[in-house]
Amino acid sequence: MAEFVVLGAGMVGVSSALALQAHGHSVTIIDRTQAGCETSYGNAGIIQMEAVQPYALPRDLLTLCKYALEISNDVTWRMDGALQMLPALWSYFRHSSPAKHAQISQYYSRLIRSSTADHAGLIRDSQAEHLISRDGLAILLRDQKEFDKTAKKADFLLNEYGVTSRILDGGRYQKEEPALKKTPAGVVHFTQSWSCASPGDLTRAYFDLFVSRGGKFVSGDANTLQQSASGWQVHTDEGELSAEQAVIALGPWSPEVLKRFGYRIPMVYKRGYHGHYDAPQRLKRPFLDVANGVLAAPMTKGLRVTTGAALVPHNSPVDTKQLERGAKALNEIIDVGERVAEPQWVGTRPCMPDMLPLVGEAPNHKGLWFHFGHGHQGFTLGPTTSALLMDMMNGECSELISALSPELRLS
Repeated sequence: MAEFVVLGAGMVGVSSALALQAHGHSVTIIDRTQAGCETSYGNAGIIQMEAVQPYALPRDLLTLCKYALEISNDVTWRMDGALQMLPALWSYFRHSSPAKHAQISQYYSRLIRSSTADHAGLIRDSQAEHLISRDGLAILLRDQKEFDKTAKKADFLLNEYGVTSRILDGGRYQKEEPALKKTPAGVVHFTQSWSCASPGDLTRAYFDLFVSRGGKFVSGDANTLQQSASGWQVHTDEGELSAEQAVIALGPWSPEVLKRFGYRIPMVYKRGYHGHYDAPQRLKRPFLDVANGVLAAPMTKGLRVTTGAALVPHNSPVDTKQLERGAKALNEIIDVGERVAEPQWVGTRPCMPDMLPLVGEAPNHKGLWFHFGHGHQGFTLGPTTSALLMDMMNGECSELISALSPELRLS
């Protein structure tokens, strides 16, 4: 048995702590806030079994121009943010070539296809079943050509990866989803994905399970991490905390903490926003409004509208134009209702340029483990990559483990 500190109390950090605990280790989670209060609080709440291919950067000129001119609501950006991320964005663009993306997807799909099974035991043991729906995710298309294109992609995902779906014309889906007041061109309903009515509450339920099993949480500053003669030290509200080994599970904050140890980790930071609305009719299942780059999901606080990506610096002021445009467009097809009064949530998706999470031991520091860079899928993949992290710690080798390895990817 070893003593571990896990830096980060989001889905990835809490899942790491639970996996370490299950293997007999003594674990303390350290974070500046409580569990599930940052990125894990504000995502779309979907365990995305259909997301077997990671989000690639578009390479066609028309789409790139739409992004550059902010004609599309999928992406907004600021020049200073784009310049800061330029090396990572260029690497992301190169990894998005059809050949490289297909190769990356072979690894990524293996992670995704384990996700619901890896969550299932934690959902049961944390008594969080009331938060989970297993009714899939709908991709709503307003344009017939886009519907035909998405239906063709669904056939490919079925044949290549076993992703199941239903292809429905708009009229038929409207009968299933009474909240729709306008008929779309069509809907692709991916049937294997699960959704959560409160991602923050699910993360906290996992955290409570960790504590009930003897785990400890201490408020502290990850930026104080330093190597000691016996392992690692962090300054906390309870004083200096020491452990033999440390896991960095800080999502978008991980590269900054690791700079002090000589690691220069390229990352694309995709900021997102959400807002809740008191829609008069609850949706049957979440749906992505492709034309407007927003996802609508029924949550405990109301209808949650979640935006695409804003490529901006970390310290940029809040700018809700994507959310406002998306909610206005959604109101054309469902009654969104009035905005719920609440603090404006903003979070950042930590995207590695090669679209795979960084999981494994630090190349130059024994007992320091990386577990971050999950992009859009930290909520989905936290338990899955935590299991792989345990395999790595136990000395196991596989092609998938090598694909996630920091030593091989940061050299």
